[in-house]
Amino acid sequence: MNLRDLEYVAAVADHRHFGRAAEACGVSQPTLSAQIRKLEDDLGVELFERTPRNITLTAAGERVLERIRVVINEANGIADIAAEMADPESATLRVGLFPTLAPYLLPHVVPEVRSTFPDLELRLVEAKTDDIVDQLRSGRLDVGVLALPITGEDFASTELFTEEFVLATPAGHRLATSGTPVTPHDLADEQVMLLEDGHCLRDQSLAVCSLAGAVEDTELRSTSLETMRQMVAAGVGITLLPRLAVSPPIAPSPMISMVEFAEPRPSRTIAMFWRSTSAHRAFLPRLAEVFARIPSDLGPPR
Repeated sequence: MNLRDLEYVAAVADHRHFGRAAEACGVSQPTLSAQIRKLEDDLGVELFERTPRNITLTAAGERVLERIRVVINEANGIADIAAEMADPESATLRVGLFPTLAPYLLPHVVPEVRSTFPDLELRLVEAKTDDIVDQLRSGRLDVGVLALPITGEDFASTELFTEEFVLATPAGHRLATSGTPVTPHDLADEQVMLLEDGHCLRDQSLAVCSLAGAVEDTELRSTSLETMRQMVAAGVGITLLPRLAVSPPIAPSPMISMVEFAEPRPSRTIAMFWRSTSAHRAFLPRLAEVFARIPSDLGPPR
């Protein structure tokens, strides 16, 4: 048994395909298959159920994979510690962000990171919150940028900023033509479009809508914020958008009106998370400071 064999098992578990796993590991499929089979013979158990159309973990494989993840994470940590001690600003960090934040925050953050830490390499991953938490726990990510709260996890964290929501309506909608900020209660009996299950923005918007007595339009759900924006432009309904998603460099649409909420404005708090045992733990608070440097005043929604 060696570390490379364990990496092969983890790759097959991730890809559910021997060919794609071999490609990801940079070896031929026969080599990878033979090494996994040899490992199974040494352990005396099968780790995978193999069918022509599907590769699944056996019960033994599930348990072994948990320990393999720990071993690989600890082994990678050795190199991380050495790199961190040599030059923490030239490390490679895998950073996960959720879809309703990543494309809107990164245009502000990436130039700042490059300017402040020119030798730092960021490998950016966009995924839903639960996936980021899982990858952070298993060591496949070094950092998660997520919306609070994240419960049940022993991560180190620091708050970055609070992002307000604005109301997006079709141009000419009654809430957009009143000339005054809206309150959540102005949404009472309105049909509000939300993202599909699994998006944290859906949960945040539902909290506002439930407080206001608004009703979700269950027939109109979207998989992305940009699709939902187009649905608003088409006059289908109204929705809540985070302020970064309606601020430069995002272009405005003449078909959409952005309406401010009155105080206290609904908002979400964004924070950076990492494992408390991470080899990068001394450096990450400095990186968090850079991520927190979004424009202090984004101005009125566009």
